[in-house]
Amino acid sequence: MLNVEFTYSAGLSSQLRPDDRPDVVFSGRSNVGKSSLINKLCNRKALARVSSKPGKTATVNFFDAGDFNLVDLPGYGYAKVSKVEKLRWAELVEGYFAAGRNIALVVQIIDMRHKPSADDMNMINYLYDSGIPFIIVMTKADKLNNGEYAAQLEQMSKLFADYEGVGLYPFSALSGDGAQAITDAIQAYLSA
Repeated sequence: MLNVEFTYSAGLSSQLRPDDRPDVVFSGRSNVGKSSLINKLCNRKALARVSSKPGKTATVNFFDAGDFNLVDLPGYGYAKVSKVEKLRWAELVEGYFAAGRNIALVVQIIDMRHKPSADDMNMINYLYDSGIPFIIVMTKADKLNNGEYAAQLEQMSKLFADYEGVGLYPFSALSGDGAQAITDAIQAYLSA
């Protein structure tokens, strides 16, 4: 499990503080289970705030993990926020990626039950085309029965077959299944 403490939140790219340590970044659509994943990996109940309302994380949140930063990006793709707020989020996330930070890994999160959204694919293609190392974590695996799980895993494997070297990790926030494999992948990227 990862041992982390909250450091600060940035609501604008100008508020990003310089830091030489590597960043492990968590990215995903609103309501995909990003906070639940972070909390499970850190063995904490409320480190990242879980909300019943999507679009709650409107800042880039930084956590000190000793020799690296854990970075929680705002969730994307939520329709019920104002246009002004969407533009601020876009500026913030683009500003983060343009800041020349030492990004060791992006943990890109998708919902295992569904085909990735256009926003998911835009983010995945951006990471791949930019040469930013990333893995894909498929949350809500516990909401599928065994047959659905196997079918979705096969479908996702085919969908991402052309993304060379990108690992796929099914995850359940309920049981914690997949948490150790994800933690091991993060450590491997940090060591690389």
